[in-house]
Amino acid sequence: MDFLGAYRVLRVSDPDGPEPEPGQFAMLAAAERWGGGEDERPYLARAFSFARNSGGESHFLLEDVGPGTRRLCELRHGDALWLLGPLGRGFRPPLEGGARAILVGGGVGIAPLAILKDALGDRATALLGFRDGARAQGAALMRDARVATDDGSAGYHGPVTRLLDEELRRDARTVVYACGPAGMLEAVRAMCEERAVPAQLALEAGMACGFGACFGCVVRARDGSYLRVCVDGPVIDAAALERVEEHAGAPA
Repeated sequence: MDFLGAYRVLRVSDPDGPEPEPGQFAMLAAAERWGGGEDERPYLARAFSFARNSGGESHFLLEDVGPGTRRLCELRHGDALWLLGPLGRGFRPPLEGGARAILVGGGVGIAPLAILKDALGDRATALLGFRDGARAQGAALMRDARVATDDGSAGYHGPVTRLLDEELRRDARTVVYACGPAGMLEAVRAMCEERAVPAQLALEAGMACGFGACFGCVVRARDGSYLRVCVDGPVIDAAALERVEEHAGAPA
């Protein structure tokens, strides 16, 4: 377990597991003490995006926000973990022809952008937003990222979408990749729609299964149909959504 300010990087040894695509996720649960106590119901497994996969290890970014994530944050070297994945549809790389990639992340939503940045290298510009300086230390997951904080304690003082606005004003020939809180994703979606910039949004929602059986993570599409975040996403074209609803954003 590595520490990045308010976050933890859970490093899971999985040398025989399939290699995830950027944007895919796994369902995680501690092998022991995974529940509310004696005679109480076990917790549901939690969905986490792959932040990195290298050398037989998968990395996941955690924040202690409740009993389930707290238990995962307590794991130490040698503890067993239940992992189901990789699951879902990941990001699609930008087409050849000069379009650059802008990665926009907020809070723990920066996780799938880290593995995407690994794949794209210098072709990608990373813009990361956080609530405060303690969380801004999570930017260490990526090289050369521009940082914004709500309280101004690190980097630019203001929402990360202002940094995106600057980049799009400078050159709109780009593809935007984003993951973060619902409010941030909706701002990115609207901004890209106004400028006719293609965008791919990694959504998160409460999941009981992770593979499409429970229909607990549906979001409404622009055409009136419903999409399951776990199998139709989590990465969904922004153009397919009329708006990003609050329940579909990555938790803060």
